[in-house]
Amino acid sequence: MIAVWACGLAALALFAGLAWYLAPLQPNILALQFAFTPLSFARVVHAWPDEHLQRYLAHLRVDTLLLASYAAFGYLLATRSALFAAQTAAVRHTARWLLPLAALFDAVENALHGWLAAAPRFGVGWMYAVSATSSTLKWLLLLAFGLLMARALAGREA
Repeated sequence: MIAVWACGLAALALFAGLAWYLAPLQPNILALQFAFTPLSFARVVHAWPDEHLQRYLAHLRVDTLLLASYAAFGYLLATRSALFAAQTAAVRHTARWLLPLAALFDAVENALHGWLAAAPRFGVGWMYAVSATSSTLKWLLLLAFGLLMARALAGREA
């Protein structure tokens, strides 16, 4: 259980720190995460002064630690804690892989954002769609994990 708590606390601390670090960016990074076209992506990036763009690009390295910690937390919570013990095997298996899969999509998003934001990229409009789709899938998987946790917690109280 120490590993579960350590990964969970690390993810929480990294999330809070990154939220604070990125708070000055307007529009915020969610607008960039859901930018499916080169034009919508450019509207966000070009609204930022250069120091904010550099701040965003610098955060990607730390965000890698965040996605690793939340992936490990989800896997460990589903496999080493009693939270999902009363759930079906299918639910336990699903819970085990939701956050690692979300982290994989997060890594794809980060790699593409780093590349797409570093310089103008013409002729690769589909890459913006891949990036935003990866972000959308990441958020859906995070939401699904949260719902499974809520279901498991509700089952424990019943």
